[in-house]
Amino acid sequence: MTTRRNFLKGGTAAATGIVFCSCGLLERAHAQAGMRNLPIAVNGKKVKTIDVHAHCHFREAGALLGAEAASVQLPPVLDAAEAFIEIDKRLKAMDGQAVDMEVLSINPFWYGRDRELAGQIVKIQNEKLAELCASKPDRFAAFASLTLQAPDLAVQELETAVKKQGLKGAAIGGVVAGVEFSDPKFHPVWAKAEELGVPLFIHPQGVPELGKRLSGNGWLGNTIANPLETTIALSHLIFEGTLDRFPGLKVIAAHGGGYLPSYADRSDHACMVGPAGCNPKVELKKKPTEYLKQLYFDSLIFTPEAIRHLAAQVGASQIVLGSDYPYRWEDHPVDHIFASTSLSDDEKMAILGTTAAKILNIKT
Repeated sequence: MTTRRNFLKGGTAAATGIVFCSCGLLERAHAQAGMRNLPIAVNGKKVKTIDVHAHCHFREAGALLGAEAASVQLPPVLDAAEAFIEIDKRLKAMDGQAVDMEVLSINPFWYGRDRELAGQIVKIQNEKLAELCASKPDRFAAFASLTLQAPDLAVQELETAVKKQGLKGAAIGGVVAGVEFSDPKFHPVWAKAEELGVPLFIHPQGVPELGKRLSGNGWLGNTIANPLETTIALSHLIFEGTLDRFPGLKVIAAHGGGYLPSYADRSDHACMVGPAGCNPKVELKKKPTEYLKQLYFDSLIFTPEAIRHLAAQVGASQIVLGSDYPYRWEDHPVDHIFASTSLSDDEKMAILGTTAAKILNIKT
C-alpha cells in the first residue's frame, strides 16, 4: 500500500507529476531528500555559494511612477512583496536555500519612460543597491540598473556604479523598447562594460507582441516568452557580430540562456540552408555555437539532466548558480547541482560559487 509518506519518500509524486501543496508536506519532503544548509562543502572543501539571479525592488524608485508603481513592482506572482527586502527575513530565506550571497538585480520597468524620469529611477535604485550591499557586504552584491534607452547616460551610470558604488556590473532586459542589443546605438555601453571588465546580466521581460497566442492557461507569457526573449537577444548578439566586436564582453544569461543552448546546433546550419536570410556583410569569426562557450548561463533549469546538457553544450565553467528569488521557481537552487552525477567535484564548486566569484571580483 502506498501511504502519503512512502509516496513522497519514494519519489512517486515526481514520477506522476503530482505535487502536494501543503507547506508542511513539502518541507518534510525536502528534509527527506537531504536539503543542504550553510556552510556548503563539496567533498570536504568549503565553497561560498553565490546566487547571481535574485531580485529586489525599492519603493522610493517606484514612487516616481505614482499610481503605476504597484503594477510594475508588485506583479501578480506569489511572494512578489518579498522583493522589498526585509534584511532579517531575506537572510533567513538565503540560509534556508544554502545561499551565502545574493547578487541582486531589478528587472527593468523604465525602458519605455523618458530620459529624465528613467534616469531618476536608475539613480535611486543604484544608490539603494549600493547602500544595501554596504550594510551586509558578506551576503549581498548587486548589478546596477541602466537607462539603456539613453546609451550615453547608461555609460555614465555604469562607470559610476562600478567605480564609486561598488556594484558588480549591470542587469539589463532582453530588448530596449523594441530595439535589439545588437543595434550600434548600444555599442558604447558594451564597450564600457568590456573596459571595466564587468558582466551584463540579461534578464528577459517576455515577448508582448505574442500576447494573443500566449494567452490562456499555463502562464505562457512567462513560461514560454521569457526564455524565448533571451534566445532572441543572444542570437542577435551572435549573428550581428556584436560578440566579435566586443570579444571581452562578459554576458550572463538568465534561465540557462533560454532555448538557445537546447537547440544551438541549428544556428550553425541556418545561413547554409537559407543564405537569403543572412547578411553577407556580416562575417562571423567562428561558428555560432562556439560563441556560447564565451557566455555565462545561470543554473535555473531545474534538473540534473538539464544541467548535464547545458554543460555539454557550453562547458561547466560557464554555468553559475541562480534561483530567481523571491519568485519561487527554485527554492533549493544548490540541490540539482549536487545531484548532477555528470559533474566533477571541481565543476560543482565552480557552478556553486567559484566562477561567479571570479567574474564578479568577489572575495571568498
